[in-house]
Amino acid sequence: METTQDITERRIADAWAELQNHAVAGGTLKRDAYRLAFADPEFLLRRETRGIRFQLEMLKPDLMQSEAGVENTIVVFGSARMLPPDVAQRAFAAAQAEGEPEAIRRAERDLRNAQWYAQAREFARLVATDSLACPAEQRLYICTGGGPGIMEAATRGAHDVGAPSVALNISLPHEQHANPYVTPELSFKFHYFALRKMHFMMRAKALVTFPGGFGTLDELFEVVTLVQTKKAKPVPILLFGSAYWKRLINFDLLVEEGVISPEDLDLLHFVDDPLTAWNLIRDFYGLARPA
Repeated sequence: METTQDITERRIADAWAELQNHAVAGGTLKRDAYRLAFADPEFLLRRETRGIRFQLEMLKPDLMQSEAGVENTIVVFGSARMLPPDVAQRAFAAAQAEGEPEAIRRAERDLRNAQWYAQAREFARLVATDSLACPAEQRLYICTGGGPGIMEAATRGAHDVGAPSVALNISLPHEQHANPYVTPELSFKFHYFALRKMHFMMRAKALVTFPGGFGTLDELFEVVTLVQTKKAKPVPILLFGSAYWKRLINFDLLVEEGVISPEDLDLLHFVDDPLTAWNLIRDFYGLARPA
């Protein structure tokens, strides 16, 4: 034989490169029955191919996380509207200088809520610091929605100590970009909320929910329902900021009215400081505490 072949070589038609070159040249993509199906965006975006898109959003993040060695995560949820303390402080000073009462009221609220940003950042820093000292197969990675607010804070906490984190962002009409602290190779963008929420649970070993709005409540109760109905394994579900959560939701009323069982409340743990939250998760899994 005059030549040898590389047994690991992957031979795929240059359909995607052809498509990219067409776009670079400024050509308009037209309907083309002869184009390979997997390189035909018009075909992939049809209503009938939605199932294929579901599968792709399922597979891509799963395969890439596995390749990166990410098997265990701690998911942090919370409002995208929480500001870093320094940003909130500057906004408050500016509002005071302006003197407009409503602006001052909003700035005072944002400054008060900035504590949650600081707490989420510290919690993630604790998790990342301890996990970096663990064998690779036992490491816990911070996972967030990848956006601003609490998501940024938790991602930033991991970034502070040089630890990677997972970001599961979502495409929205008001475009949401990944925050600057995400790990690029572990930052994924979703179209479907359902697939995104599935990925949150696939590797989750704990859920820590900071104060938030509709999106946070949606994500929280999705997880609670999965654990309550035993569709998912038990994991620590922490509500960070007990006063906020107990004011927002009358959990005892659910028991009194018989719509949940008393033991269902045992699924939830109220916490108010980062170390307590991290220790609760460590105790749940019997993880050693640093000396």
